[in-house]
Parts: sequence; C-alpha cells; structure tokens
Amino acid sequence: MIIAAQPAWAVCEDNRVTVSGDWGQAHFNVDVADDPAERAQGLMFVEDLPTLSGMLFVYEQPQSVSFWMKNTLIPLDMLFAAPNGEILAIHENAIPLDTTPIPGGDGIQMVLEINGGLASRLGIEAGNVLQHPSFGSKAILPCGEKSSN
Repeated sequence: MIIAAQPAWAVCEDNRVTVSGDWGQAHFNVDVADDPAERAQGLMFVEDLPTLSGMLFVYEQPQSVSFWMKNTLIPLDMLFAAPNGEILAIHENAIPLDTTPIPGGDGIQMVLEINGGLASRLGIEAGNVLQHPSFGSKAILPCGEKSSN
C-alpha cells in the first residue's frame, strides 16, 4: 500500500487513479478505456497485472453496467463508482474465463479493475473514493490545477 501526503494535483494524471478511505490511499497506474472498443477489450488476454496497476473504464454518462470475464486470464476486483468518484459496489475475485454477468448496479460512470483480492488486502470498501481527472467537477476529490513554479 502506498500512503501519500501530496497535494491533490500530484496524483491527478490520466494514467493514475488514487483510491482514498479511512485506511489511507493507494495509487494505481492505469490504462484508460474510454471508448466502446477499448471497453470491450478490457483486460482480456492479459496474463499478468503488476500489483498497483489496473484499468479504468470511463463511460460518457452514469448507467447500469455489467461485466464478464470471457477471455480474461487473471482474477480481478471490480470497483464500481458514481460520477462523483464514490465507490458504490465492489465485486471481488471475478473468476477468470467465466461468462456469468457481473452487474455493477445503476448510476455507474467509472469502473476500476485491479488484481483479484487486492481490494480486501488494502481495506478498500464501498464508500471509499476514486480520484482521477475523468471525474471532473462532480468529484468528491477533485483534481487541483498544477501550480507553475
């Protein structure tokens, strides 16, 4: 786990998601899937995912989302987030290659996929908050502007 006491802007980069809760913060290096083709591909065929890495699925508007693990070779935790960054639901240890739908609920705009079991090990739970530039002005933890020194 990485705990930081940095200004908000220091972790607001397109390739990084910060998860914050009472337990502290964790920073994940992510690939962003923000169009239909990227979201459809997801982490299929990935054989290894570094511990603090993942994929952030970004939708144009809040909606009901459902995932499956077809062609996904590693177990994943899925963190389903509202437009303001609040984690509304977590599905832990999705089973590789399983085609059973995994519903995330309604009002979901972002989904962070990380290694299976990691959410529990870090203490991540519903009600924690994601921080990423994609959340924009609706964010509970908005991205600040970088100062020019």
